[in-house]
Amino acid sequence: MMMAKEASFYSFYLHKHVSIFVFAILLLFQQTSTSNDPKLCSPSSCGKIHNISYPFRLKTDLNTCGDTRYELECHNNMTSLTLYSGKYYVQDIDYKNYTIRVSDAGVIEDSTCSFIPSYFLYRESFGYNTDPGINPFRLDATMRISYFNCSYMVTHDDRYVNVDTTRCGSGGHVYVVLDESFKRDFSVMDIKIGCQLKVSTPANWEYDKNKNKYKNVSYDEIHNMLVYGFRLSWLYVICEGQCGKGVYCNVVESTGEVQCDKSCRYFYGQNFSGLYCVGGGILSKITEFIGGYLAGFYGGLLHLKIGPGYDGIGVYIGEIMGRYILPYIIVRYLIGIVAFIALLIYKWRRRNRSIYANIEDFLQGDTFMPIRYSYKEIKQMTYGFKEKLGQGGFGLVYKGKLRSGSFVAIKMLSKSKDGQDFISEVATIGRIHHANVVRLIGFCVEGSTKALVYEFMPNGSLDKYIFSKQDNVFLTCEKIFEISLGVAHAISYLHNGCEMQILHFDIKPHNILLDENFIPKVSDFGLAKLYPVDKNVVTMTGARGTLGYMAPELYYHNIGGVSYKADIYSFGMLLMEMASRRRNFISHVESNVESSSKLYFPMWIYDQLDKDKDIELENLTKEENEITKKMIVVALWCIQLKPSDRPSMNKVVEMLEDESGSIEMPPKPSLYPPEIIEEDQENVSGQTQSDDSTCSTSYIK
Repeated sequence: MMMAKEASFYSFYLHKHVSIFVFAILLLFQQTSTSNDPKLCSPSSCGKIHNISYPFRLKTDLNTCGDTRYELECHNNMTSLTLYSGKYYVQDIDYKNYTIRVSDAGVIEDSTCSFIPSYFLYRESFGYNTDPGINPFRLDATMRISYFNCSYMVTHDDRYVNVDTTRCGSGGHVYVVLDESFKRDFSVMDIKIGCQLKVSTPANWEYDKNKNKYKNVSYDEIHNMLVYGFRLSWLYVICEGQCGKGVYCNVVESTGEVQCDKSCRYFYGQNFSGLYCVGGGILSKITEFIGGYLAGFYGGLLHLKIGPGYDGIGVYIGEIMGRYILPYIIVRYLIGIVAFIALLIYKWRRRNRSIYANIEDFLQGDTFMPIRYSYKEIKQMTYGFKEKLGQGGFGLVYKGKLRSGSFVAIKMLSKSKDGQDFISEVATIGRIHHANVVRLIGFCVEGSTKALVYEFMPNGSLDKYIFSKQDNVFLTCEKIFEISLGVAHAISYLHNGCEMQILHFDIKPHNILLDENFIPKVSDFGLAKLYPVDKNVVTMTGARGTLGYMAPELYYHNIGGVSYKADIYSFGMLLMEMASRRRNFISHVESNVESSSKLYFPMWIYDQLDKDKDIELENLTKEENEITKKMIVVALWCIQLKPSDRPSMNKVVEMLEDESGSIEMPPKPSLYPPEIIEEDQENVSGQTQSDDSTCSTSYIK
């Protein structure tokens, strides 16, 4: 009996101690397990922050507690966070919204000075959607506070709030600016001239929506904003822990619950990140492939490695395309483009070298050359091209001065012009010595720069005297006649006075220059051609001259060949304008003509003379009327449609100098050949009319 009781007692005793031992083992295992889980450590506290728990930890906590990326320090009952080597004091931690609010330590510790932040936070300090392993916080700020040092006092700009630096014992102009542009860095346009950005920090502050955010803000309010600080979010590390790496998540505001959305994923890379979302089925696969391809292409193009947040065949194909194939294609085409441009430059230079070589050969072989100047001398003559005299299709004309004190006109030929115009003008005018032809003093040829130096004509060109209505430029009828006679002598000399026949092809008022005594000088030989005196027809590859003064045979080849008679026609048009002091094409209102009609003045004046009517132009005297009539009759002979009906220039001079007044009236001038006139009339009315210009009375040399 006793033995049974003892056995029962020992059994109970053994069972009890085994149970205690097992409980102790389980308790020890639980404690060990708890101490190894960083999320299950007891909360710590420091000053006013009492709930320091995962992922945060104090520096003095066990190494197994919290996340080292979120380590805080406690000093003098103040909780601080080191952020990019800067010290920030923790104001509160919101575990429901996964945000922590911090303030710049310089603002908190400096209670007597200007409260200027100690640390500069750039936009790049917080990369949105980047790998949480590299950047554990995301900025959740609403504005930016920036300080500027300015070299002057900023006025008339309410955004710049003055900072009282005298409390710190320092002077200068320091201003603070509030803005909502923390999502981008400052540009040059944001900063006033004379101001330098000193420091910038984010902030969270709720404004009164009914008042202007940038006006009437005191510096005390700004100080309160700095003390309040700004918020940082650690939601991304929670997403990574609960949902997996790269999975997108959000927070339910009412409960603080984290919800995972596996249809959306982040992908991370070096300075490269993004977010893509897909649906279900085959469409999601296609979208996933395209998203991955674009991500890989972009990363490969910039040589950025795509992180573990996303992988797939699309990424690898895109990366190969962006890193290898596209650069190969671009380089190949760039080499082709560069080679093509080089070929064009080579051909252009070769062509220009040929042009310049032709000019040099011409200059070296001509014994009648004027003075050759360098470009430097041309620039000195014109005082740096200071005074411009005129402008035309050839280029610009500047006033210059020689060392001797004489004034000159320097024509800078356009670079687009070829060397033939230059050669033509120098070859022509360089060998001419006539009182009524402008004298070429010198020239300049340096590469593509070509210039001609002429004697200066102080009274300018003839057009402003015959077309201008101003009294200060009025010329008498006698002076106009003297000018016309001088021009006629010059053209006669060009046609007959040189070894070679010189055809000007651009006789017009703008090319007749007047010296200080109003003696005319024919100028601008850029279109001139030299031909043997015994050659009657000139070979032309295209029309040349100025509309209104060009001879009809230059564009109507069925009325005759091109010869010196083309200059006769141009002189006739010039003479008509000089006599009438108006352009040949005028609006003339008659009772039997509509007010909008355009009449050809030579035809109108011919009808007046043919009917023996007096010429009523500018209230002329009897003597002036006779001079004008003679000029007009000569002009009518010169502008005959057929070259064979026009007189030579010697005959024109003879008619102008004839004092008998017995010049025979020419046939009526016509604008078009008879064939064109008859065709037009048949198309309009079906009737034929006789042509006034069929009669041909010639003044032939």
